[in-house]
Amino acid sequence: MPQANPFASRSTPVPKVGVGLRHPHYREALTGDWNLDFIEVHTENFFAEGGLTRVFLEDIRSKFSVSFHGTAMGLGSAVGISTKYLQRLKALVDEYQPLFISDHLCFAWGDIKGNQSHAGDLLPLPFNEETLSVLIDNVRRVQDMLGRQLLVENIVSYINLDNNTISEAEFITALVERAECGLLVDLNNILVNARNRKEHDPIRFARNWLRNIPANAVVELHLAGYTPPVDGGLIIDDHSQPINDECWSLYKDAMELNQTAATLVEWDNDLPAWHTLVAEADKARLYQRTEPKRIEAST
Repeated sequence: MPQANPFASRSTPVPKVGVGLRHPHYREALTGDWNLDFIEVHTENFFAEGGLTRVFLEDIRSKFSVSFHGTAMGLGSAVGISTKYLQRLKALVDEYQPLFISDHLCFAWGDIKGNQSHAGDLLPLPFNEETLSVLIDNVRRVQDMLGRQLLVENIVSYINLDNNTISEAEFITALVERAECGLLVDLNNILVNARNRKEHDPIRFARNWLRNIPANAVVELHLAGYTPPVDGGLIIDDHSQPINDECWSLYKDAMELNQTAATLVEWDNDLPAWHTLVAEADKARLYQRTEPKRIEAST
């Protein structure tokens, strides 16, 4: 049985706030006194045994709680997940005992001439019973191997698949119910998808999306920004800008639905100064303290 949501038993919600740590910020993160509850690192960067990366991870863990966020597991892959990958993940989890373990609702592994190969990207899944069954089996396998609950994150999809038979919210709800996993909800991803699909009212779409997934399964929220496209073109989820007003507005809605979810600020490209990133986390704390408005049912 996977480990339960670590916040579920607390009578008084104390939502944690953290940031994603990238290499250029290592020194500042370790030398200052920062108001951060946890640091997220990309899991695969620390798979190698020994060496400088493990020294960094030891130093980070001595100062902060650490969360492992994967980008290569490919949970929806029909060929399964590489056993070698999972062995490395388990060894890392056993040694460092992260606060959260997460990866994406996507596929990445495929069979090429009899070899299990990785696509190097987060590839979207069609929302139907066949892919749901594969996803559930893989999530259960990961959780059984780790002895921990896995958080599954919604992704940005740049194409519309024509073999969906259920909605994304129905797909996610079934996954949570049958695999007993948690959710990592990326609010920016919901908005990017809404805008790329030319939804008439992206905020209304995003609010409805949140209302139709199991709120009590949301363990963590991701906040991020993107570069505005030229002339209304496709938005690329590049995590290169401050969190925009739409995302902050949706964050208040998400906190109304689940006041215990942890919050993580992501910034991956065109990195700002470390103190700017921490200031975004401080802003999230201010939003948490603001009396949230009730989300009205959309018609």
